[in-house]
Amino acid sequence: MKGFPFVVTIASEKGGVGKTTIATNLAVYLKALREDLPVTIASFDNHFSVDSMFAIGTHRGASVAGLFEGAPAAGLAQLGEYGVQFLASERELSPPDDDLNHLRRALAASNLPGILILDTRPILDYFTRSALVAADLALVPVKDRASLVNAASLQQALVGSSGDGQRMWLLPSLIDARLRLRGKIGMRDFLSFSARERGYQVLETFIAKSPKVEGLATNLSSRVYPVLTHARSTVVHRQLRDLAGFVLERFDDTDRPLSQRSAALAGGAIPRGRARRLQGGCPVCGETTGGAEGHFFFDMRSRRRGLVHGPCLDDMLSGTDLKTYLSEEGLIALETRGAAVFGPEASLTVHLFQGSGNKVVEEEVGSPSDAPYGPFLEGATGRFAEEFYRETLLLTLQTGPVESFLGEAGYGHFSDMRRRVLREILAR
Repeated sequence: MKGFPFVVTIASEKGGVGKTTIATNLAVYLKALREDLPVTIASFDNHFSVDSMFAIGTHRGASVAGLFEGAPAAGLAQLGEYGVQFLASERELSPPDDDLNHLRRALAASNLPGILILDTRPILDYFTRSALVAADLALVPVKDRASLVNAASLQQALVGSSGDGQRMWLLPSLIDARLRLRGKIGMRDFLSFSARERGYQVLETFIAKSPKVEGLATNLSSRVYPVLTHARSTVVHRQLRDLAGFVLERFDDTDRPLSQRSAALAGGAIPRGRARRLQGGCPVCGETTGGAEGHFFFDMRSRRRGLVHGPCLDDMLSGTDLKTYLSEEGLIALETRGAAVFGPEASLTVHLFQGSGNKVVEEEVGSPSDAPYGPFLEGATGRFAEEFYRETLLLTLQTGPVESFLGEAGYGHFSDMRRRVLREILAR
């Protein structure tokens, strides 16, 4: 991943949830767990906590404003305490334009390796939205019902930018183990249950409320101290170590970060209109594809598009006769038919076409809600199975990076195939 940062955005619309404490300490723990990994942190807020923890002496260095002024991030970052690089905070940041992809493109051209942590403001403004759009992983601290409710707008910002809500994970934060709600339910259990009930991903770990940790940012000096060096006796030490381990797992599992996929957009390989509904995650397993390699899918109704992992497609077709007819090139068309109100008469037919556009075989495989196709259809279309009426979703047999399907040559070939396949299906 040299030259392309894996971006971790810490965001919450509610203040006082431990956002900055998590961001700054996460940087320290990442560096401690993997000394050879470059770790950089920047904040769009104006409280200067990042500078107070990482600046060596009085030198503050280049400002984070340079990210929006065309300066390469690798040139803005300076080495700070604990081996963490940082960008100096700015008291007054002004949006350079109304393009929320500005930051993502800047990071694509930044030549900044490793992990970049972005601490955001407690409002969903231009800078917070930009950080979410650029995020490979968004961590959302929640400490109460209000912060949980506010997570919906953050998820909407993520889904709106790439269609991939799988990048967002909720982190129960500042949990007081002594506090009990009605029925003797702990706050952590309440938040985790309520979040999962709403469809959010929730980390197994949490961050406990600790007076000792809170005191690390409030002392007679201007220095902010990390938990790793000044509060290792607290339970928060173990929790932050677990959080850093989770982030490193996501980092290791990502073939190509979002900023690298953005490089294809910035370089003109993919016209902006074709990338507008591009999904970042595989609709079968939910894991990010990074745009690196996969089977290309296209939903005719929503125009959503993206990649499916090769092993995920193999698993999906494993129980059908279609697998014996597969070739290196061609299209699979999944067609649902049913009443306007979803019912037992609804059906799903899978059509297999050669690269020439000629049909090889078709097979009715049951209801659109049945596994393994149901989860794939819902993930690819962004709709529940109950909403399906007559849908057509296309999936290529060949694999490649996303730009090979959405670039000029590849998209022209796919559009040709799409027209021939649809004529065949609609003629039934």
